Amino acid sequence: MRAITSPTIQRLAALLAAALLSGCGQVWNDPYPAAERGGNILYTAFSQRPKHLDPVQSYSEDEATFLYQIYEPPLQYHYLKRPFQLQVAAAAEMPTLRQFDAAGKLLPAGADPATIARSEYEIRIRPGIRYQPHPAFALDAAGKPVYLDLPLEVVATKRSLADFPHTGTRELTAEDYVYQIKRLAHPRLHSPVLELMGDYIVGLKDLHARLLADEKTRSAKGEGGGWIDLRNYPMAGVELVDRYTYRVHIKGTYPQFPYWLAMPFFAPMPVEAERFFAQPGMAERNLSLDWWPIGTGPYMLVENNPNARMVLARNPNFRGERYPCEGEPDDQAAGLLADCGKPIPFIDKVVFSREKESIPAWNKFLQGYYDASGVSSDNFDQAVQMGGQGDVSLSDEMAAKGIRLNTSVAPTVMYMGFNMLDPVVGGASERARKLRLAISIAIDQEEFISVFQNGRGVPAMHPIPPGIAGYRAGEAGINPFVYDWADGKPQRKPVDEARRLLAEAGYPGGRDAKSGEPLVVYLDTTGSGMGDKSTVDWLAKQFRKLDVQLVVRATDYNRFQDKIRKGNAQLFYWGWNADYPDPENFLFLLYGAQGKVKSQGENAANYQNAEYDRLFEQMKAMPDSPARQAITERMLAILQHDAPWVWGFYEKAYTLQHGWLYNRKPGKIVRNTLKYQRIDLAQRERLRAEWNRPILWPLVLVGLLGALVVAPAVMHYRRREQAGGDGG
Repeated sequence: MRAITSPTIQRLAALLAAALLSGCGQVWNDPYPAAERGGNILYTAFSQRPKHLDPVQSYSEDEATFLYQIYEPPLQYHYLKRPFQLQVAAAAEMPTLRQFDAAGKLLPAGADPATIARSEYEIRIRPGIRYQPHPAFALDAAGKPVYLDLPLEVVATKRSLADFPHTGTRELTAEDYVYQIKRLAHPRLHSPVLELMGDYIVGLKDLHARLLADEKTRSAKGEGGGWIDLRNYPMAGVELVDRYTYRVHIKGTYPQFPYWLAMPFFAPMPVEAERFFAQPGMAERNLSLDWWPIGTGPYMLVENNPNARMVLARNPNFRGERYPCEGEPDDQAAGLLADCGKPIPFIDKVVFSREKESIPAWNKFLQGYYDASGVSSDNFDQAVQMGGQGDVSLSDEMAAKGIRLNTSVAPTVMYMGFNMLDPVVGGASERARKLRLAISIAIDQEEFISVFQNGRGVPAMHPIPPGIAGYRAGEAGINPFVYDWADGKPQRKPVDEARRLLAEAGYPGGRDAKSGEPLVVYLDTTGSGMGDKSTVDWLAKQFRKLDVQLVVRATDYNRFQDKIRKGNAQLFYWGWNADYPDPENFLFLLYGAQGKVKSQGENAANYQNAEYDRLFEQMKAMPDSPARQAITERMLAILQHDAPWVWGFYEKAYTLQHGWLYNRKPGKIVRNTLKYQRIDLAQRERLRAEWNRPILWPLVLVGLLGALVVAPAVMHYRRREQAGGDGG
């Protein structure tokens, strides 16, 4: 047989060989722009688009991911130390505290809280801190703002901050912190902590009332909606001492206030930024503080497409900071002190890609295109293996790739709340209380954790999770209304006990004893989580133990929140992650004055108990002590008796990270974590190329088969061509 030497086939073979050679060492499935390849960039994912990036309004975990990297409050938490410990951030030193009695006399440290009429925190800011580059600070040659009083037709041409070519900066001052505190009372911003902070900060509620009245007057004149210069509104609770010093005046005593000074609610806000974004037409083009935050922190938001991608870039004006040199005993062995004293942040840019589904995000993590990942139920078995004693370790597949596993019990409680205003499940009557307890016993949290959380949880006995003062382990810490102590561990009471309570509540066999009608209970959820079909089916099964009908009403998140605000839900599923490591931050979730319907506070169950409220007001003013612990335990006993929640579970957090990512330590209370993390870029590039090397032999095989198929036709054509030429 003669060899096929057609030039066409030769050219095809040459092209296939070139493709094969060019594919060596190349990554064809890289989802990122070629310009980013090799860059000092951390890649991660987010699932829920942030709604608020204005620090006075934001109060969700999804938003905190961004805000804590951009804004710098006076204080922050030490990254490595546990228990969590406050330290300075923008502040030059820790705040100083002075306390006074009703006559204005200065009291000594450790004074009886009952004698304290006013507390004064003095905060001094580091000189020389500067804001990120921003068009709000841009000045012309005459020193006037470049982008102020812009015509509507000019604003109409702008879509992002990048459309404003001129930027500027200025030094951070104490007045910026004072201005932000006043913004808590802004009549159009609806800060979620206004009611809470109004109970503590002197004059905050009075300022809110004045601003509301003035806004109403302006609206009557047709002048509403414009910029409100809060500098024109004095407030007794904030005092500007000098350029770098301010004071906050607190009613009575509130030992937890320094924790709030580590949150974005108390980050600085330059008046120039608020005035810049208040110009007509800006908000309609998503040019607002809710879309484009401005801060002094290590990163700044440079790209905001919350449906696809958000990007943080290093703030060139960041004040500078050093990686910590102290931590816990195990931190040295874990490599968490290797970068001691080095300047941070280490990473130049952080790219967040939106992933609505867990499987695509997981696959990109395995390919090396995300540097870290959570562990969802979909990929749990692939990522983690459970030992016979319940110990957890990485699967062999993950270990072979150099992936590391971090686990911790998060300061988080997940719960099912009863609306205490509801005529069926709410109220303080014995009937309603026994109904709530019957439901609490019937819902098997242990089974839920096993089936839906892959064991990543600890059944909750009350609102306070492990690691927070007030939590008690062992027999002393169980909920005696739902659990018995047997064989050295808590054991859920039998369903027969729940049926007995249900009958005593007036619903024997799940029917109203008076009308004979079946008892129907309604659970409101969002469309995910507890609204998933498998979870709904499981919940319905739990209620069928009592012959009670469960109807689950799933809605979008905004509609769900509206129902909670108006008290239109009967049962609802929710959770709370600690803002700060103190029991007050969990116990206030059931404080009567925080009722959601009553005051738009965080008490979504609208629970109220006079003794509990009295003890809460006493406990919150006390430093940690045996006396405070005793009061806390009494409060927990009241909650367990009244059962305003079905106590769900405390989360166990599992996260994975590639071997090239360093300095990640679990701890949800510490949220400004990106500045500490570091990437070994060479290792990432090498392993990405290794894990994503193109497999070209199928292409070569298909090409050769194609060549063999067309070869006879080519040969036939060539013979006819030659025959025609010979005949000429």
